[in-house]
Amino acid sequence: MLPMDAARIEVDLHLLELRFVSARLIEPQAVEKLARSIERDGQIVPCIVTAACPDPSGTEGSERLVLIDGYRRVAALRRLGRDRAFVERWPCDLTEAVLGVLARTQSRSFAAIEEALLLRELTQGLGVSQREAARRCGRDGSWVNRRLTLLSSLTEVAIAAIREGRLSSWAAAHVIAPLSRANTAHADRLLRAQEQAQLSTRDLRQWFEHYQKARRGVRERMVDHPRLFVQAVNERAEQKSSERLREGPEGECEADLWRINELICRVRKRLPMLIPISAELVTALTRAQGNFEGLHDDIKRLSQDDPDRDTQRRAATKGTGPEPARDQPAAEGVA
Repeated sequence: MLPMDAARIEVDLHLLELRFVSARLIEPQAVEKLARSIERDGQIVPCIVTAACPDPSGTEGSERLVLIDGYRRVAALRRLGRDRAFVERWPCDLTEAVLGVLARTQSRSFAAIEEALLLRELTQGLGVSQREAARRCGRDGSWVNRRLTLLSSLTEVAIAAIREGRLSSWAAAHVIAPLSRANTAHADRLLRAQEQAQLSTRDLRQWFEHYQKARRGVRERMVDHPRLFVQAVNERAEQKSSERLREGPEGECEADLWRINELICRVRKRLPMLIPISAELVTALTRAQGNFEGLHDDIKRLSQDDPDRDTQRRAATKGTGPEPARDQPAAEGVA
């Protein structure tokens, strides 16, 4: 939405009412990057404002204007010590302006949590129904419902962490929200620990993958000491990587075969519970048997063809030192 009669003007920052600041993400790194861009090229994209009580004349005055979109730009301008902002003044009421910004999110990058916070402002603060919000944003009702459901699964502590840049919107949606629905106490404890741990989004994703598989006692320690757990996981991964490098491809293949053996043993233990045996299981067994027989034949053939794998030759040559060059006689014994 871009009103044809919108006025583009410069206004003093102190005239802007930051009514929706709690519905927007701060993201300090993004603000810093934007500040560098403004310092180099000036403010290119205007902020979106509207008057709390629209003035039909649309003229600039001393009235306070509500900032609808452009909170990062205002933060960047203040960081640079600027006192004026380039704005686009929409001649519509507050509700229409917020709906217009939400409608533009289809062609512009907005975090899901930001959309959810703006929708909450509309439905709770401005009295717009969910159905009306969906219609006027050009969305369906399920989109509004999903956004508000995401918000309802997050505590105010989590929302504050997202806004302040201490928690990414991805981690909020894919780690904190599902964890909060399953165990609110654990979600709150993880957020408190995150203030000190400062885990990255990648670390939190790794943490949550292990949390879902962990026993209750382990989970209790994980939520209180997430960084220690992630460090321990990374150290084990590095150790396994070093072992694989040391053992080479032979050791890796041997370990794979032992794992296959363990899987076969596990399937055999479960067979009595699967009677009568399904046709799908028989088909899977036939295919696995064919692959296993092919692997057996390959290993047997390659071990016979490769002289370096002859155990007697290895025993005979072990510790004898380097072989003489082919164009020189062997060294004779010294009396």
